[in-house]
Amino acid sequence: MSLTDLAESASAVDGVAPFNEATLIALRNRDSARVLVLRTTPDGALIGAAYASGDAPVEVVVDPAHRRIGIGRSIVDELLADGESEFWAHGDLPAAQALAASAGLEVGRTLLALRLDLVDPPTEIVPDGISLRTYRADDLDAIIAVNARAFASHPEQGSMDRADFERRTSSDWFDPAGLFVAEQAGRVVGFHWTKIETLPDQGAIGEVYVVGIDPDAQGGGLGKALTARGLRHLYESGVRVVDLYVEGDNSPALAVYEGLGFRPHAKDVMYVRPHVADAHSHE
Repeated sequence: MSLTDLAESASAVDGVAPFNEATLIALRNRDSARVLVLRTTPDGALIGAAYASGDAPVEVVVDPAHRRIGIGRSIVDELLADGESEFWAHGDLPAAQALAASAGLEVGRTLLALRLDLVDPPTEIVPDGISLRTYRADDLDAIIAVNARAFASHPEQGSMDRADFERRTSSDWFDPAGLFVAEQAGRVVGFHWTKIETLPDQGAIGEVYVVGIDPDAQGGGLGKALTARGLRHLYESGVRVVDLYVEGDNSPALAVYEGLGFRPHAKDVMYVRPHVADAHSHE
């Protein structure tokens, strides 16, 4: 069983994937791992693992048939002894909560998953002086620049560079018709990247993948207009369920999304050493 096979096995039982998209891309591209811990049976079958690339938090997965025997705790203890301090718990399942508590970890960050039943597409009200259009290949560098400014303090999204962008656009789900760009006086000031995936048991699920607004253009309704434009595209593509992810403490974004009808659906929690949690609380 490969690492991706192990993740798929856990996802089928838990209803949530143990690895996020960035990790799956790294595994697919065989990127070098900063953290790679494997647990196997005496005959070599993979039953538990931890993975992280770059400076990302660690993600841990245990085969459903080999849980409740201490594999997850042994992995976390080993990594804590090695100096690791941040661990994602996707879905924040009860078992993950219990493991974090037993290891002395605390909540350091919460990523909320919101869901919208897309009955009718919203109408975008575009601020004066701004136009919306679909993506062109020559927008790449401008989008990277806006993304860096918009997510300067975001630990994952803010690090997207040209190579990362190109890896994402090489995914099977990428559709340039679902990536919208906002221009003001010939300059890109925002974008909304939508995503559509077809899941075996749920059909087509849309996603507000990334909405990035240049700080100089924030506060005038552009974020809501771009989000609405993307939702209309998803609706016209036949999508009736839309997900998005937002930081639990991002009150302005939550207000926009809740105003469009999004409601809480699930959450991911990053568990950290207590002193790391204290540092996060003072950022």
